[in-house]
Amino acid sequence: MVTNKARKRRIGLASTFVALSLAVGLAGCGTSRETTGSISRGAGKPIEQLSNSELAGAASSLGKAYTKDTKNRDVALRYATVLQMQGETDQSLAVMRKLVIDHPKDRPVLAAYGKSLAAAGQLEPALDAIRRAQTPEYPDWKLLSAEGAILDQIGKKAEARELYRKALDLKPNEPSVLSNLGMSYVLEGDLKTAETYMRDAMNAPGADSRVRQNYALVIGLQGRFDEAEKIASQELSPDQAKANVAYLRSMLAQQNAWSQIKAEDKKKSATN
Repeated sequence: MVTNKARKRRIGLASTFVALSLAVGLAGCGTSRETTGSISRGAGKPIEQLSNSELAGAASSLGKAYTKDTKNRDVALRYATVLQMQGETDQSLAVMRKLVIDHPKDRPVLAAYGKSLAAAGQLEPALDAIRRAQTPEYPDWKLLSAEGAILDQIGKKAEARELYRKALDLKPNEPSVLSNLGMSYVLEGDLKTAETYMRDAMNAPGADSRVRQNYALVIGLQGRFDEAEKIASQELSPDQAKANVAYLRSMLAQQNAWSQIKAEDKKKSATN
């Protein structure tokens, strides 16, 4: 039987298993398709659907546009998002810091800045930025969900889930919020409850690639590797899906080995 503590340790796999889908360390708590915008290439794909080569091209073109006008809000937001997707967390945060100085009262800018801070692991400043972006009399469900994701990361799960439910009151069946709520239970080690919310998120209208990859993660964490690979292969190339599941298998096997060693140590201590 796997303990909740052991399950919690598995969450360290999330950033590798769904590296392209998580921007804040919690799957699904990064910027949604509604806040990241899209970059016009071809049919104007949402940013999370760009291939590595398309991301590189977007970063290059946006970088040039940003250099010409660092105060251009939309260009800076897109550029920071693309940098984040490429794993350039520090550079993305630098762009956002400059932008929030130029637009200190812009709610979307403050919100994006908060998410960039969270992605860089600066959770308390991130929480402050997200809360400053919120308007209590007209609450934004996206900001409620983002605040919840940060609270989850600092261990305040009850407060986080209350915010997710408030967000769902404002935006019923929103897949990104359901996914965040599911990941909250993953962090707690309750994978069955997490799967229920993740399945609802995946089946909700508007579910994107990140939501489906998060669902694959939860399935894989329960040892259902073939099922996880099948789901992941719908979002990734077959080789990527296989590589992710192989990594997941090896890490879970390693954890099981450590658990066995600890169990043997306990037995020896009990007999001595």
